[in-house]
Amino acid sequence: MTIAARTNDHGSQVDRTVLATNVILWLLVASLGAALFFWDGLISLGAAWAKPEYSYGPLVPLITSYMTLLEINRHPVKVDHGPRTVGLVIFFVSILIGFVGNLVRIPDIITYGFILYIGALILLLAGTRQGFRFWPGWLHLIFMLPLPQFIYLKVSTDLQAVSAELGVAVIQVMNIPVYLDGTVIDLGEYKLLVAEACSGLRYLFPLFSFGWLMAVLYNGPNWHRVLIFLATIPVTVLMNSFRVGMIGVLVNYYGIEQAEGFIHFFEGWIIFIACTVILYLFAWILSRYFSFGRKRPKYIIGMDYQGMLGPLKKLPSLNVNRPFMVVTICVLAAGIAWQMAPKHASDFEVDRLPLGLFPLSIDGRQGVSTILDSDVERVLGADEYLVADYSNNQNNINLLLTYYDSQTHGSGIHSPEVCLPGGGWEVSDWEQKPVSVVTGEEEISFTVNRAVIQLGLQRQLVYYWFEQRGRRIVNDFEAKFVVAWDSVLGKRTDGGLVRLVTPIGNAESEAEADERLQSFMNEIVPELPGYFPALD
Repeated sequence: MTIAARTNDHGSQVDRTVLATNVILWLLVASLGAALFFWDGLISLGAAWAKPEYSYGPLVPLITSYMTLLEINRHPVKVDHGPRTVGLVIFFVSILIGFVGNLVRIPDIITYGFILYIGALILLLAGTRQGFRFWPGWLHLIFMLPLPQFIYLKVSTDLQAVSAELGVAVIQVMNIPVYLDGTVIDLGEYKLLVAEACSGLRYLFPLFSFGWLMAVLYNGPNWHRVLIFLATIPVTVLMNSFRVGMIGVLVNYYGIEQAEGFIHFFEGWIIFIACTVILYLFAWILSRYFSFGRKRPKYIIGMDYQGMLGPLKKLPSLNVNRPFMVVTICVLAAGIAWQMAPKHASDFEVDRLPLGLFPLSIDGRQGVSTILDSDVERVLGADEYLVADYSNNQNNINLLLTYYDSQTHGSGIHSPEVCLPGGGWEVSDWEQKPVSVVTGEEEISFTVNRAVIQLGLQRQLVYYWFEQRGRRIVNDFEAKFVVAWDSVLGKRTDGGLVRLVTPIGNAESEAEADERLQSFMNEIVPELPGYFPALD
């Protein structure tokens, strides 16, 4: 490899940082280094793409490649001999994020670093001024990443509720008697559950990608592009709600078969296609009636395929610069070092009792354990759980204990804050309440999440907290931070959830229900360390 000195029109030397070498070779080295360093994140990304809501994921890099080639074809890249400082900063940030993600074994963090790494390569190869032209395609890669699980569950639950309410409105317009119980549509003879799969996220995620592509290709002002992209949200929610309502109408007239099998699947595709058509019509309306004196383009969406392969044919003749080569070697070295470095064990031998041995006779109550529905088990995602009803002659207390061997690698606790409203119960009061548990001569003080939930005239009192290796935590984000910190220190990342629920009788006060739960906690809290051990 030799330094290629470039000259301007007057023959003076202007750059000695470009090396005459094959860019394809260095791109392969950069890819190999990324694969080694970001490996866990890439594997997790592939697993996410196998899920129905993210099955469109493999198309995102292809669409990004098209957007990049289209930009190069329209405006060829000129040699930029300017500084690569921004690219170098982004590169080191991406490596830092990837390193943290690897340490705490959270694949989502690793994939965020990988996206930044791609942006750094673009800026280093093309230069800062030229490289920033490709930000739409680079930013589009975000749509191939799965949402963090706790965000996904929250958004899914909210969309389920909205889709159920609007779906019922569609059914009522058809003069069909219907009653909504949480996310259950009661048609009398039939009951339809607006499940997680019907929340609309399976439309929203791919439509985000499609809406971004349409906004980038749109021939019009930037504020039109922003509106087109943002329109994907209401279009998806309304069309999915319409689908839920129409399924209810069809089930009412033709039977439950209309909500099952191929018909249900086919209806989903029809709605998705309808959403894309509506987005295009919205773009046409903006171009036709809101151009405000601008000359309307011949094509609303610019799809130019001619000469698309030209940039690829020129790729082997391109030269790479010294900063690009340096970071490529660095990431390769980092990847090799990470793969060869000794890993602390991801699974620890935890000396604990299985939840199946938890006492079923507590505080004068006899418990009866039950098994959750298979769909609930799947959403809960626990390695082990116990759900039991402890009753006496007067009232009942429901206890749920969940245990997770590891709360990294995408797994984690399913918070009651997300799932309680989905069962039709409305939260009328929510607070973090300090409690004191008396065990013999010892008094243990900690904080619990306290909620009063209501369904019709029924009311229940809920306590819950996260058991985290000797810590009792009430905040979801704090629990995740503690898991990440313990993982960095090479410690265990197991943990679980304790949830108590008791009905509030018509003739009793909330204070009496509080006293009942706290009396029950006096008996169970001393038992918990045997099932949720503290760190050594």
